[in-house]
Amino acid sequence: MVLKRGLQMLFALEDSLIIETVVIPCERGRNTVCISSQVGCAMNCQFCYTGRMGLKRHLSTAEIVEQAVLARRLLSSEVGPISNVVFMGMGEPLHNTENVIRAADILVDEQGLHFSPRKVTISTSGLVPQLKRFLRQSNCALAVSLNATTDEVRNWIMPINRKYNLKLLLGTLKEELSMKHNYKVFFEYVMLAGINDSVEDAKRLIDLVDGIPCKINLITFNPHSGSLFRPTKEETMVEFRNILAEAGCVVFLRLSRGDDQMAACGQLGKPGDIRAPLLRVPSQFRAALQEASL
Repeated sequence: MVLKRGLQMLFALEDSLIIETVVIPCERGRNTVCISSQVGCAMNCQFCYTGRMGLKRHLSTAEIVEQAVLARRLLSSEVGPISNVVFMGMGEPLHNTENVIRAADILVDEQGLHFSPRKVTISTSGLVPQLKRFLRQSNCALAVSLNATTDEVRNWIMPINRKYNLKLLLGTLKEELSMKHNYKVFFEYVMLAGINDSVEDAKRLIDLVDGIPCKINLITFNPHSGSLFRPTKEETMVEFRNILAEAGCVVFLRLSRGDDQMAACGQLGKPGDIRAPLLRVPSQFRAALQEASL
């Protein structure tokens, strides 16, 4: 069963679990469907509402592909043709590697949905072995959720970093991309006020991505119930962007869409009675979070 709510679709699966899919319209006619790969998520990123659910289960290949099929069928008449697919809904796509790679193959196949591989983007929080497999098996685009410039901060807000730290993650990307022709990775950087948005962060980010063919997306944080964080002010985001651009980085500001309906990045899902734990806040950031709670 599918419930359509504006440009958001709720899918009731055979086991009665719910997933969410969102269509993101663009003024230039490049409409994007944001699809889920899991029910919930095991990564427990501290800024993400979906992560509060914990992981219920992986989606099958068919359940993943069906989201794009029905988005085209039900929403194209409202927004126009859907040209892009991003695996940035519920779940960590590369935690469900087998089904996600199969689904991506169907999305780009001439006998499938025939999207351009460059317009199908798989997102990951940084599962290094699965990331290597994806880059070797697929020509679809890759987006890496970076969100911090030090291991201390990333260990806190993205616990996967405790297993695959920045040096390992970025070193792997540099090595793998050296073997791919004309391929750039997207770095996603959700900006959290007082946490990862300083001038020093911008300078460190320049150093971290040096030598990696990439584009950087600076993303507005979307607040949600129980959130510890607050979004960086737009003028601070612009200053951060300008520092990166002046250093030669290809960088874009991605302002929020869908946050008024809890349909934006990091807002999908509904936590159950048992929630993933909030982690201990490093002492130097407690003041910033106290400001967010006022």
